[in-house]
Amino acid sequence: MATGRLGVGETLEALNAAVGPGSPVWFKETHARHLRVRDFLAPRSALQARFRDGQVPECVFRAVSCLQGPGVAPVLRCAPTPAGLSLQLQRPAVFELVLGALASYATPAKPASPGPRVVLHCPALRCNSGTLRLSQLRAVLVADHLVRVLRAHGVRVCSVPPVRDPHMSTFLQKLRVEWPTASKSTSTETLRTCVLANLNGSKEATLPPGVLGRLCLKELVEQRRAAGYDPSIDHCLVTEDVLSVLSELQEAVRHWPEGGHPGPAGRPDAGVDDCVVIHVVSCEEAFQQQKLDLLWQKLDDRAPHKQKHLVCGPVKMAGVPGTQLTAPQYYRLRHAQVCEASALKHGGDLAQDPAWTETFDILSVATIKFEMLSTAPQSQLLLAHSTISTKGTKSGTFVMYNCARLATLFEGYKHGMEQGLYPTFPLVSSLDFSLLHDEGEWLLLFNSVLPFLDLLSQTVSLAGTPGLHIPVRTEMVCKFLVQLSMDFSSYYNRVHILGVSIQQGGSAGNVGKAEHTGNEDAPGCFSFRNLGHTSLVRCLLAYSF
Repeated sequence: MATGRLGVGETLEALNAAVGPGSPVWFKETHARHLRVRDFLAPRSALQARFRDGQVPECVFRAVSCLQGPGVAPVLRCAPTPAGLSLQLQRPAVFELVLGALASYATPAKPASPGPRVVLHCPALRCNSGTLRLSQLRAVLVADHLVRVLRAHGVRVCSVPPVRDPHMSTFLQKLRVEWPTASKSTSTETLRTCVLANLNGSKEATLPPGVLGRLCLKELVEQRRAAGYDPSIDHCLVTEDVLSVLSELQEAVRHWPEGGHPGPAGRPDAGVDDCVVIHVVSCEEAFQQQKLDLLWQKLDDRAPHKQKHLVCGPVKMAGVPGTQLTAPQYYRLRHAQVCEASALKHGGDLAQDPAWTETFDILSVATIKFEMLSTAPQSQLLLAHSTISTKGTKSGTFVMYNCARLATLFEGYKHGMEQGLYPTFPLVSSLDFSLLHDEGEWLLLFNSVLPFLDLLSQTVSLAGTPGLHIPVRTEMVCKFLVQLSMDFSSYYNRVHILGVSIQQGGSAGNVGKAEHTGNEDAPGCFSFRNLGHTSLVRCLLAYSF
């Protein structure tokens, strides 16, 4: 019997424990062809390595068939097959358990106790928006994504630096990037005093203009060699700009700002033991950021010891020789291409229609974010200069198109219900989920709804990551959304979710499937089977980008 929120990880853990000590042998099926007959498989080769002659003891069969525990999905049957040990879940029960507690599958549970505070630092946001490079734009979008994921898991995050350039703030608003702003700079007086003390009153005659001094970092690099700092780092030239950067970081750590959501605001001397600083930088900024990291530790004995670096790989645009586009130029290019592609699809000059303005803005941002996040951040990214197509299935436009389909579906049902055309949505517990036999229904639940939170937690991990660099898997979320959109699109094109209204002659007790006509307002009967469909897809908007 399942208890609490069902989880793929918990079920796999229980299955492997039932087999006995040793390496894991079970894995979750994902392909539609395999899911027609099973949900989990222990391959024959793995069983042969675990048991003599591959003969699974009877006690293992019994343990697997009677599997129970927190988060463990209810088992229907377990049987040997030519492929190995095959297991199928009680699918109607899983449908009911998941859709009856949908919020717990769409939103991560808040931690019982506060975890580490995270200061997330993105140096690119100190630049002029007009000269922002594509690699810096990538760092900004990765940082924004990281903030959202961490806060979704209840982590207290403070974003640094606060944006002071109004043009940068406007550009971030276009990109739907939420970042704090500020009107004044922090004081650098204390840090300047520390610099002068470290110089011991000596001053080099050959220092460039505007440089306060040159501080040696070689000793710190040697002490932290195992962490992964660049061994070629020798010294750092200290300027007012450098001190300003360190002052902002120092302020965020010691005086937790009101923007450091969630958690107590403005707590002075919050301590550094529970604080992690993550520097999200472009590859061009990585070396300098390591210097600033070490300089901070040299000047401030209360600087956090846990500092991680996420270095985003270079970004190139194919077909653009010589000078690369700036971030604003890239945005204007994609926006123009979205307008052009939509005009070809729908006809007319829609870019001049005010009703389409916000739609084009949203589609442009979705396209840009998918391009920037669908490749692992540490890898090089090659962007296409060619025109955007609305027919592809691997882009943000495709995901947003299916999100719009869902929104239209729900609005149509709500409007029809208010007019008395459709019945009020019943309690999920009153629906008969054994009527759901289409393989697309199980694909959406088992491959998208059920594993979503497990996937989200795998995109970034703050616990036990050795070394200087932190791995972030933004591409996992993009791949998930693309696959979800493909599965939903296939299902939507094949099955009518609402059916006809009561006034069109449908019967609430009729569970037959109507012939598809391509119009969600004109298919066959409205039934409790249709309500089951609607209950399933109601959750999908929670996974929009």
